[in-house]
Amino acid sequence: MPIKIDKKIVECGIKDEATVEFEAPFEQADAEENIVQMHEKLERPETLIGETYKIKTPQSDHALYVTINDIVLNAGTDHEHRRPFEIFINSKNMDHFQWIVALTRIISAVFRKGGDVTFLVEELHSVFDPRGGYFKKGGRFMPSLVAEIGDVVEEHLIHIGILKPVELDQGQKDFIAAKRAEHDKIQHPRVENDEQQFPESATLCEKCLTKAVIYLDGCLTCLNCGESKCS
Repeated sequence: MPIKIDKKIVECGIKDEATVEFEAPFEQADAEENIVQMHEKLERPETLIGETYKIKTPQSDHALYVTINDIVLNAGTDHEHRRPFEIFINSKNMDHFQWIVALTRIISAVFRKGGDVTFLVEELHSVFDPRGGYFKKGGRFMPSLVAEIGDVVEEHLIHIGILKPVELDQGQKDFIAAKRAEHDKIQHPRVENDEQQFPESATLCEKCLTKAVIYLDGCLTCLNCGESKCS
């Protein structure tokens, strides 16, 4: 808002408060310039934080061990965050040696490139084995071993806070619980301590790829994700 000056100006100057107002943005910009972001030229530290995950499939007698190492950027500051840096996959089964080495190098390169790496999960999940997939414990279908490696990457990204876990809301949980109770009254209830979480007669859900779809009251309903053909 303009101010009219009626008196003669005898002197002028800059107040200290005004000086601070002009200097503060530059100080903030300098601080932001010192924030380290993930990029491909970032040198590997001597020590990294890692997590190892075990994959055991019915297609092989030997398990795979997936290790993902993370780098901590801007440690001890308000901008501290943990990012994946490299991945290793080890197994006694040498049948997959070539493509496993190639896959780990490509994924590690994507990690070190920086930016959004969450797209890797969807890309790995979309790989299907032409010989057919397999069911994990609990009835979840895995279209390929690569897809299960994608599961491990997703689990790790959730663990370090890059991805948020997808959870059902309370209404969906109540709906699934009611359907399970209704089914157990009609059919034989599931045996406790049994690895099968869903009825043996359940079929595969196209949405969550879990063998948890039952036919109840003329409607197909998934007891894992709540997907229903009647809703």
